[in-house]
Amino acid sequence: MPSRNFNILLFAILIAWLCHATFRRARTAMVVGDALGLIDQFYVEPVDDRELLIAAMRGMTGALDRHSEFIPIDAYGSLQDSINQEFTGIGILIEQSEPGEPVQIVTPLVGSPARAAGLRPGDEIVEVDGRDVRDWDLVNVSKRLKGLAGSRVSLVVRRDGERVPVTVARSRIEMESVVGEYRDKDDAWMYWLREAPDIAYVRLTGFGEKTVTELESVLNQLDNDFDGLVLDLRGNSGGLLYSAVGVSDMFLDSGRIVSTKMRGGVVEEEFVANRGTLVDPDKPIAVLVDGDSASASEIVAAAIQDHDRGVVVGTRSYGKGTVQNILPLEYGRSALRLTVARYYRPNDKNIHRTDDATEEDDWGVRPDPGFEVKLEPEAVAKLVERWRRSAYPMLAVDPEAEGPEEREEPEEPDEASSPIDDAAVVTDGGRPLLELDAQLRRAVEYLRDAVGETD
Repeated sequence: MPSRNFNILLFAILIAWLCHATFRRARTAMVVGDALGLIDQFYVEPVDDRELLIAAMRGMTGALDRHSEFIPIDAYGSLQDSINQEFTGIGILIEQSEPGEPVQIVTPLVGSPARAAGLRPGDEIVEVDGRDVRDWDLVNVSKRLKGLAGSRVSLVVRRDGERVPVTVARSRIEMESVVGEYRDKDDAWMYWLREAPDIAYVRLTGFGEKTVTELESVLNQLDNDFDGLVLDLRGNSGGLLYSAVGVSDMFLDSGRIVSTKMRGGVVEEEFVANRGTLVDPDKPIAVLVDGDSASASEIVAAAIQDHDRGVVVGTRSYGKGTVQNILPLEYGRSALRLTVARYYRPNDKNIHRTDDATEEDDWGVRPDPGFEVKLEPEAVAKLVERWRRSAYPMLAVDPEAEGPEEREEPEEPDEASSPIDDAAVVTDGGRPLLELDAQLRRAVEYLRDAVGETD
């Protein structure tokens, strides 16, 4: 057969195969479309087409793994804000105790326009730009508060039974993901433990677009002026893969950090540490994890553990060893979060916890031998509340006080042995942090022992 004819035949076969594949996908889509049409035409009650579409998409992704999902329009923007670690608004946390009740301000954020305008925890939002919003739900009130940076929004809040008008200018609000133990009187984070000023303490609340730059800035600020470092990943459900790689690279001088494998076990990508670290290799590290430490948190903890760069303290992590991509739909207004790969720690184990996994199975990141420490539920609740009050200083203010300057001032530290100055601490009713937090206490014990061995 002449080569020209052979090429034409191959081209025809390829076109036929593509047409067949397209027809199979189109036929499936036609079934969904037909069902939507029949429901719209014959169902006993009118049904919103958009609600049916969302239900159909959730049904499809529900047949996959528990980490794949459809993200509708009203949630996609919030997801992007979370990943980008910034949003445009007035800078408040809000909640709604019950449907139909007014939305209430939990607290203004540090450095926010809302705080500068005088909004306070407990204020009930009753009007936004002249519209009564007392019976609006949380999502709609939140949308109304957002807008272009530099624009202004007029509020009426109810405070102590009185209506208080407040006008606030919107701005870009940055969400921090790297925090310390507490804030000083100027609301700057302090990254040394007050009860153990020779130990640096850094807690990561997520892995977003800015986490690597944030942590780099903090470690440069610390400048290795500590004997040991606690990296707290408890309660951190993860985030971006490359953010976890960047964080790990700050502590590792060489070797594999993580690899990802696609369908069929094919290696998609392998991430390796670059030469040089931001933390002196002679400085011991303790990583805190718990059952809510997942995904990117587990990548960091596993990399540090497998390379013997530090010990893992706490309880076994969540066990999420899969990678999700956000795939835009509807011209970027909604999206699919889809599991596209599995990740493997440096020892080439996948830590994913399957639905049928037992406690005896090998999943998650386990604490090093001798470093498993459990916290009672009461201690966990107090610790979370302490974190919350440290992050949002106005929650630590005496209700009768006028502002954050009324926070309790601790005794002056020993300047000869401590880098801490002008501290304002939440003390949980006077109970020291290391007494409350047994996992942190164990980490400090290890670090001090490790320093003693190298002296």
